[in-house]
Amino acid sequence: MRIGVLSRGSEELDWLQKLGFRSMQWVGFAESPAAPPQNDWKPFVEKFAAETERRGVRVSAIGALYKNPLDPKQTDSACAVFQRAIEVAAFMGVRTVSGFAGAVIEWQMNERGGNPVYKPFENFIPQLLAFWEPLARMAAERNVRIAFENCPQGPWHLPVMHYNSLSQPAQWERFFNATSCENLGLEWDPSHLMCQLIEPVATIHKFGSRIFHVHAKDAFINRQLLEAYGICHPGVAEHRFPGLGQANWAEIVHALLRAKYDSDLSIEGWHDPVFRNHPAGPKLEDAGLTLAKHTLEQYVAGTE
Repeated sequence: MRIGVLSRGSEELDWLQKLGFRSMQWVGFAESPAAPPQNDWKPFVEKFAAETERRGVRVSAIGALYKNPLDPKQTDSACAVFQRAIEVAAFMGVRTVSGFAGAVIEWQMNERGGNPVYKPFENFIPQLLAFWEPLARMAAERNVRIAFENCPQGPWHLPVMHYNSLSQPAQWERFFNATSCENLGLEWDPSHLMCQLIEPVATIHKFGSRIFHVHAKDAFINRQLLEAYGICHPGVAEHRFPGLGQANWAEIVHALLRAKYDSDLSIEGWHDPVFRNHPAGPKLEDAGLTLAKHTLEQYVAGTE
């Protein structure tokens, strides 16, 4: 298990190596020269793979697309992106392709209030399976796994009027019980669970065999605000770098190793309210990444 960082690819290799990272998740794949509609993608990928190998940097996963593949306007292009990402992953020897599972968005009008109400996502598991299982079978033939990030994409970090149906453990349970594809799993991120007041370590014990990739991001719940105003209030929940929130990283790593997790911890930046590059203030993103790296390294030493 290495400590990695989310990176947009070859143009950031100098930066991540300067910070001391030996693992990266390649995000922004859909906007890269390897993605559709580009057909001649192999020269770019060969050069990228050679550069990572030369520097001793491991690509832990390819972040293919973090939108809504089940939105009819996006479905065809999303399918093409995931197909290409699977091909590229197999070509590079990367085991995991990741993204959002998406959701079927149907709503009805609440006549009493005049407001739209989403129909429950559990109604649409057949549609989820119809999109993802063919891709999973394609990926399995190439020894590639597909991992879904559990980010709600809703207001207040909650699954409210959102578009990622696999943001909650109850829905994971329904989905995994309904599929026979063992290579469909999770890109697990504890911050999204903590912001829903869900204990993250318990989900590792229950779903550990389905955790294929980890986003290392922390969260802080302001209990004074929570008790005064409730969970749907600005500032009650916020994302932070590991080491600056309330996650128990010693127990998280312990539980992941117990579950035989076989990949890296990829620090996801850009979210900490203090350790970030402020437009009119200090540039603290790299300092936050360094702090997070040092926090996590003490728990993974010797696990590689």
